[in-house]
Amino acid sequence: MSDITFDHLPLTWKPKIIPSHKPFYIALAEQLEADIKNGNLLPGTKLPPQRELAYVLDVNVSTISRAFKLCTQKGLLCGTIGSGTVVSYDSLTNLSLIPKQTSFPLIEMGSMIPDENTYDEITQVIKEMLKEAEFGRLFGYGTFMATHWQKEAAVKFLAHMGCHSTVDTILPSQGGQNAIVAILAGLFKSGDRIGTDPLTYPGLKSAANMLGIQLVPIRHIEHEMSEESLILACENEKIKGIYTMPEYQNPTTHLMSEACKKMIARVAKQRDIIIIEDGIHSLLNETPRSTIASYAPEQTFYIASLSKIVAPGLRLAYIVTPSRYKNALTNAIYNLNITHSPFLLELASRMMASGKALKLVQDRRILAKECNHIVNKILGDFDVRGATSSSFRWLVLPEGIDANKIEEEAFNLGVQVYSSARFAVGTTKPISAIRLAITASRSLENLEKGLVILRDLLQKA
Repeated sequence: MSDITFDHLPLTWKPKIIPSHKPFYIALAEQLEADIKNGNLLPGTKLPPQRELAYVLDVNVSTISRAFKLCTQKGLLCGTIGSGTVVSYDSLTNLSLIPKQTSFPLIEMGSMIPDENTYDEITQVIKEMLKEAEFGRLFGYGTFMATHWQKEAAVKFLAHMGCHSTVDTILPSQGGQNAIVAILAGLFKSGDRIGTDPLTYPGLKSAANMLGIQLVPIRHIEHEMSEESLILACENEKIKGIYTMPEYQNPTTHLMSEACKKMIARVAKQRDIIIIEDGIHSLLNETPRSTIASYAPEQTFYIASLSKIVAPGLRLAYIVTPSRYKNALTNAIYNLNITHSPFLLELASRMMASGKALKLVQDRRILAKECNHIVNKILGDFDVRGATSSSFRWLVLPEGIDANKIEEEAFNLGVQVYSSARFAVGTTKPISAIRLAITASRSLENLEKGLVILRDLLQKA
């Protein structure tokens, strides 16, 4: 490497050349990561072209590419064809939405953890199971596949979500997050790209980041994926799949239109790309709505999770799987060791078959309406979005108010909320907004107290 300096050049990033025994691309990647994390490179900053940076550093372009790739895999950078490489808008956010452990009382409106419940229906079913002579067998390894009657119970239950399936298409797994990981690991490889909403579920982001899969934001028009942008992503970004949450999209609460569902299905069939349809909030609808899977069954993995809407302890999900991908997904579930627990599968199946699971769902719906009434009363003067059936709301902040700052200040006042940056994908600068997990508080009184604190904070901002 030469002794050339470039302080006089108009580069957005000027790395300090520090002697190191590490390969240069690794040292360069470490400097880039440090400059992002210490604030020298802000989210949204466009990095110098790789050829230009290679020239001033007197190294091969491949060296710069390898350094950028390492940081891209960590979610720090995002590159798009024709736009260059940009520091990701979520590069400084924590992807984990697990509640923080604090030394002071915290009103939880960040993580979407279901409210505490007595779960009498579950207790009753377990007591009945305890009386059976073969109850102990449920704590063995059991069979890898669900039994026919267990699948039948799931098929009937999924119909309440608008998902029409058969016993031959259903695969159980350990929860919705693990279902996403299994699909990504089984059907995609490191370096592949998946299209998603510009603001999306952080669990998808962390899974993709872990597996080296890049998420590509699909531009929205009127809060929904643009067909033109989706087609461009297929052609220019070579995306191999789409992840979407049509019902109560996380975090925006948006309900996808029929036209958009049909459009996604049509493009996916034309381009032969995979659709991952996350139906985690579908049961919030009292009347089932159609699914993308119904329009493109051979392209779509439909994920139905029980933990958020039935009971958090039921870490179980059902994946409605296209026949051509069934073997690949089955192998992924097995190899990742995220097969279902025989006990939980039996318990969930009996809950669904008896109607007790739907009783718990109805309780969730009632609670959501009560919580939304409080939200509308306290935050009625603000732009707070979402139907009264939603278990979370999307608070768009007044112009000039920074969502990250509000999240920090609210936490210091004992209220946990999450800013839009946590959900942002790649180069998309997020709207300044806050997601409110309104059914996560321990009581309605607790929720009201937290909302008042948040309202007062916004009024002073």
